[in-house]
Amino acid sequence: MSLFRCHRAGPWAMLALTGLMLLSGCAGDYIARTRGLRTAYESESYDRALAELESVAQHDSGKDTLLVLLDRGMVLHAAGRWQDSIQVLAEADRLSAELDVVSVSEEAGALLTNERERAYRGEDFEKLMISVLQALNYAQLGQDEEALVEVRRVNERLAKMISDENKPYEQLAIARYIGGVLYEDQREWDSAYIDYAKALELEPRLGGLAEPLLRLAKKTGRLDEYEQLVQRFPDVAHEPLGPDEGQVIVVVEAGLSPEKEPADRRMDTQDIIQVPVYRDRGSPAQAKVWVEDRAQQRTVTVTSLADVAKVHLNERIGRMLAKQVAGVALKAGLAAGAGALTKSKELGALTFLVLNAMNQPDLRSWLSLPAEFQLARFRLSAGRHTVHVDAAGLRTTREVEVKPGRVHVVVVRSYY
Repeated sequence: MSLFRCHRAGPWAMLALTGLMLLSGCAGDYIARTRGLRTAYESESYDRALAELESVAQHDSGKDTLLVLLDRGMVLHAAGRWQDSIQVLAEADRLSAELDVVSVSEEAGALLTNERERAYRGEDFEKLMISVLQALNYAQLGQDEEALVEVRRVNERLAKMISDENKPYEQLAIARYIGGVLYEDQREWDSAYIDYAKALELEPRLGGLAEPLLRLAKKTGRLDEYEQLVQRFPDVAHEPLGPDEGQVIVVVEAGLSPEKEPADRRMDTQDIIQVPVYRDRGSPAQAKVWVEDRAQQRTVTVTSLADVAKVHLNERIGRMLAKQVAGVALKAGLAAGAGALTKSKELGALTFLVLNAMNQPDLRSWLSLPAEFQLARFRLSAGRHTVHVDAAGLRTTREVEVKPGRVHVVVVRSYY
């Protein structure tokens, strides 16, 4: 390009580049801005994590509001502030529903710039996780009916996604198993059996966690199923609970959810387009759990959110690529128009380069979620007991009051 042509195109180029910088500034980088939050959160400095979030929220343009609420709700949940977490996650749930109503202007802007220019709506599994966490929050408060409402919401939403939207998802085993726990606590034996059975179907490697299935199959007269379960789990003891016995279910929210990173995809047009993919952030160890002098148990992974996240993201990659291709075509048209208007092919090429440079995948996600839900289960005499959880050498203790015939849920967050 000659110096003259470069000079003639300069003001246009500067304007385009300035626009690019402004748009990038508006989009912000939520992941970069919340590094301090995650450091505090993962070191269990929950007050500091909440203060970091407050600072982020004050500078939010509205595009990251849902993420701020999700992270705040998870931090409060991990801190054991169950009621506060319920209120924040309820607000996140309402906002998520509002954002599902697609904004035409936002979609058009995303075609011209990038996905980060839209308000973050959340992945499908993240929306489901709101209800899973709410169910656990309510269970910790002893509010079984409210917890069951949230479990049913998870299952109903998933059923709709699978049947009405033809998405290749599965039910979440953690939601079905917790549903079984809650129904059992309410002495709704048939409903408890059905949810436990569905959890086993989704996660066949339940091991000792299958104990209530054998016990309830016999109790509800499902003798054929009982015989099949006995053959499948011959070493799982399942005597009826004694009149002075209750149960404790320990839920360990283990590890760190996967993080999005950019990956190249080559199209039929030979264009290379970047899309987000999930990268694991380590594999959490199975926690060791024991209660006083009882034998130590290894937790069983009931649901891997790392696996669920990848399935849900891969399901929408096709739509994402189609939008990216449409965006490239739109930018090419605008660039050609700029070149024709100014009678400068160089300006047209520069305009396309500037516009296409903004084509960045959206790498935002709910990073405070765990990688796995791990469970352990005990039957104990009525009274006060101390539950010990050892996750990667870090010990947590919880005091529980076991009541005859009841099922008590204990939730522990582990980051390793």
